[in-house]
Amino acid sequence: MTEIRNVAADLARFKRRVIVIGLAVLFAFGLLCARLVYLQITRHEDLAEQAESNRTAVVPVVPNRGLILDRNGIVLASNYSAYTLEITPSKVGDVEETIDSLTQVLEISPRDRRRFKRLREDSRSFDSIPIRTRLSDEEVARFAAQRYRFPGVEIKARLFRNYPQGELAAHVLGYIGRINQREKVAMEDWDEEEQANYKGTDYIGKLGIEQSYEKTLHGQTGVEQMETSAGGRAVRRLASHPATPGNTVMLSLDIKLQKLVEDMYGDRRGALVAIDPKTGEILAFVSKPTFDPNLFVEGIDNESWAALTESLDKPLLNRALRGTYPPGSTYKPFMALAALQTGKRGPNVVVNDPGYFNFGGHRFGSPEGNLGGVDMRRSIQLSSNIYYYSLANEMGVDLIHDFMKPLGFGQITGIDLGGEVRGVLPSTEWKRNTYKRPEQKKWYAGETISLGIGQGYNNFTMLQLAQATSIVADGGIKHKPHLVLATRNTVSGQVVPLPQPPAENLGFSAANISVIREGLTSVVTSGTARSVFAGASYQAAGKTGTAQAVTQAQNTKYNARALEEHQRDHALFMAFAPVNDPKIAVAVIVENAGWGAGAAAPIARRVFDYWLANQYPSEADLAAIKTGKAGAPMGKPRVASEVAWPAPVATPATAP
Repeated sequence: MTEIRNVAADLARFKRRVIVIGLAVLFAFGLLCARLVYLQITRHEDLAEQAESNRTAVVPVVPNRGLILDRNGIVLASNYSAYTLEITPSKVGDVEETIDSLTQVLEISPRDRRRFKRLREDSRSFDSIPIRTRLSDEEVARFAAQRYRFPGVEIKARLFRNYPQGELAAHVLGYIGRINQREKVAMEDWDEEEQANYKGTDYIGKLGIEQSYEKTLHGQTGVEQMETSAGGRAVRRLASHPATPGNTVMLSLDIKLQKLVEDMYGDRRGALVAIDPKTGEILAFVSKPTFDPNLFVEGIDNESWAALTESLDKPLLNRALRGTYPPGSTYKPFMALAALQTGKRGPNVVVNDPGYFNFGGHRFGSPEGNLGGVDMRRSIQLSSNIYYYSLANEMGVDLIHDFMKPLGFGQITGIDLGGEVRGVLPSTEWKRNTYKRPEQKKWYAGETISLGIGQGYNNFTMLQLAQATSIVADGGIKHKPHLVLATRNTVSGQVVPLPQPPAENLGFSAANISVIREGLTSVVTSGTARSVFAGASYQAAGKTGTAQAVTQAQNTKYNARALEEHQRDHALFMAFAPVNDPKIAVAVIVENAGWGAGAAAPIARRVFDYWLANQYPSEADLAAIKTGKAGAPMGKPRVASEVAWPAPVATPATAP
């Protein structure tokens, strides 16, 4: 049977379908047009910026770190550039396997591996960590040919810090090291501008001047806009804003004097601070033993770190800033000044010294023996313990504390180095706050006696002793000790002196200062230091001291040979010169060396000879000082200004 189609109905149905499809196509085309308008017009700038960012990369340019110079312009810290091979752990599958493969291309030593492991522990997985530093051009070319095998490994050009004088003045300079996690967290509290200035910076000052003047030395980070390939590799530089180098820091330190003192210590431990009493400028700041800051620049390995931290000599300890010691008899001149200023004892009051002092059923002895009647000047000259036992008893601990505090004992001096310790200037309040048990909190009168001779709870730094000495030298004027004289703008060359707070007059009577100076002068002319300063072309004033390293029982005779080396007494000396117009003041300690006149005073004598008379010890004299067997200079002194300055430690030859 033949079906009869309704042509009109089919045609109408077809037209409807065409209209629906046409409308759908028109709607879709409208959507495309709308999207095109949105992308090309509404989001044009945003998308153009994204496209440009895909094509280009903004790279921070780390500035050259500022130089550090001594007062005569000798370079103490500089920079050099070198290639480093670096691994980003997050971009590498198996780090150890990658390092093993790299050894087939470049030499990677066990020390490199240990250093990498230590740095990795202090870094995040997406940080780039050096596995090899100071690559030669040949090594760079060798790796470049094999780079496709090592995703996540690349060669970078880095700036490295160099300390051309090696170990010399390391505790003053400090060092720079890789920014660790703790420091990164601390930097998050900086303002945005400061954080931006450290983009691309991996190293920061850790100790000393490097840390204290970090932002002065760092400079301003620059930027480079680079065109990159689809793989992210730089093709060409489009624009750049150069980095501004850090400013040069100019120290008050005389590095030649610093070297002389460090040489005189030899293998012995100790500290010396030399200061200009009229300005507070630090002329020498010595802590022995020392260390080589260059070890830290590339990241110190575990073996070297263990050698420094586990040594009984504690080479990382800045003894001048953080080492605290009983001042021994060097405290006596300040006790005498306290007596004069407080009216507790006049200069001509005579005290009988029979060689012992009885108090509370205890006998306090004196190694000087029976000195008979001594007044204040002779008490300093002959170092009478009995005179100062009785004086301390008369004054009491709190009066001693209140007088010594303005002199800087047991106080932060404010020197421009971080990490300074306070030490202990005892008082009844200090003891109440320090100890826990009630019987420990109480101050006993017998504890005051030994304070008079610089023992007991007294513990001060050589910096504090040097500052107090400089105050007496300058007639009671107190200056803030400082190491930095000025900064120099690397671009303009402008030198800007660092402002210092105004000097403080402690109000000491000129007559009282004169009495103390007379006593100190007699120590050098006819007292315990007379043989050391024989023949000096200037008149010095000073005081020798011996301080206990360990407490000995009362009435026990000291026998150095019966004690371990580290238990023997410390040798101290404080002095200034010339007496009538002081230009330098020093505080010296030689640990466990015994008598101050035998070990410490000879070092101070050569410091004065250098600074005041342009003299440098002969080789024979230098050798004798190192072993503590020197008195007055032996042999013919050399002219200090003509002594050849040693060649600096060479910058690595592999640096490009």
